[in-house]
Amino acid sequence: MVVSGLAACDSGSDDSGSGSGHVKGATAITKVYGDGQKFIAVAVEYDTEIDTSKLSVSSFKVEGRTVTKVYANSRAATADQGTDGTYVIVELSPDDDSALLWGGVGSGGGGAPGTAQPSVSVSVSASASESSEPSASSSSSPYVIPGPQVGSTGGPATIKAAKGTVTQAGTVTTTGGTGYAAGDTKVTTSRTVNLIVDDFEQFTYKDSRTGRSLPYNLYIPKDYDRTKSYPLVLFMHDASLITTTVRATLVQGLGAVCWAAPEDQAERPVFVLAPQYPEVVVGDDYKPTTLFDTTVDLVRSLTAKYSIDTDRLYSTGQSMGAMMTLGLNIKYPDLFAASWVVAGQWPAAQAAPLAKKNLWVTVSQGDTKACPGENAIMAVVEKAGTKVGRAVWDGRSTAAEFAADVRAMAAKGTTVNYATFKKGSTLAGGKANAHGVEHNSTWPIAYTIEDIRAWIFQQRRAK
Repeated sequence: MVVSGLAACDSGSDDSGSGSGHVKGATAITKVYGDGQKFIAVAVEYDTEIDTSKLSVSSFKVEGRTVTKVYANSRAATADQGTDGTYVIVELSPDDDSALLWGGVGSGGGGAPGTAQPSVSVSVSASASESSEPSASSSSSPYVIPGPQVGSTGGPATIKAAKGTVTQAGTVTTTGGTGYAAGDTKVTTSRTVNLIVDDFEQFTYKDSRTGRSLPYNLYIPKDYDRTKSYPLVLFMHDASLITTTVRATLVQGLGAVCWAAPEDQAERPVFVLAPQYPEVVVGDDYKPTTLFDTTVDLVRSLTAKYSIDTDRLYSTGQSMGAMMTLGLNIKYPDLFAASWVVAGQWPAAQAAPLAKKNLWVTVSQGDTKACPGENAIMAVVEKAGTKVGRAVWDGRSTAAEFAADVRAMAAKGTTVNYATFKKGSTLAGGKANAHGVEHNSTWPIAYTIEDIRAWIFQQRRAK
């Protein structure tokens, strides 16, 4: 028997299970990639279980999008393999022009002269799970200009709503053998599931020592057990992300969310701390604001509140966040067990304490500020008697090739590892990216390298 599957569904309805319709609603699913959050699937909910074996890519259409995979599931979530359930998952190409939701608050690399900062109009189109905020606008001259000044502030970030309109284009069969016929009725998503991002909680830390308040995102390991001890990773974003939108650092790229991915947490349960800085904390004069020290106080407050192992505190950051990582390791040399520095620099004259740290440094050779800066730091580290592991990688490498690169570096047994991406290899197709520089193209690739994360967790604070 074949009956109408979408006939009684009103476009955008949240629950249309009454009458002869069988679709109860549709949910947008987002995922964060190196270049930002993308709308990557629609979960269509039916009033009965659907036979996944009877579905195909041609079963559904989504306006303006490329459907890549269709299967059933028991929940509104993507899966490697379909299973009979009340949801039909319609996966969409992340390469579609309209897939990207992250718009940013600016385009500068943060704390690095020469970083591109094209003119930008900043406004808010909040995702379904985030409240709307007032719009703001700012602009700067394009291309070769200094990074934002210390203490400068930003407005709300642009995060487009994940919205999709789906049509059942082929017959959908229930596990009982009933066929729901194709129809012309369009159903618009009314809810949003943000993979990994939704697993973070938002708080504000009020620092009695500095008098500052700092908003932050915190991932608490699932099944957290106070009788066990957990590591903590601190991720600090770049200066292009200075904003009052607390979750912006979670959707801009992988720097925070990669540590909280289910596959990583299965291997290495860890707290993930991602502050959202409302001002530029450190710039090209290397004189940080008080939020620099507030960040340390926040880390220490969390170690007192939760069962966090103070011998397994780790820091990482990109651009401004990389500069903060270096600066914090110099000022607070006994705090972090290991750090990952991505596209950042610090005055070499102050770098001697880094010789005693566990560091992994990643930079693009075409980064005209961070690469020379890191070269100078490595010279200081080696002069202090610490051997530096060095390698040049291709930014276009596959995951397997990067894994082999990390293994080869780790096999050297060095405590300071310096991996540079070959000049031009981080740019798509060997061409300039949207920012015109290799600085900004470093972290979308770096944070995909899982084996560096594994190396970080192998390190312990020296007694």
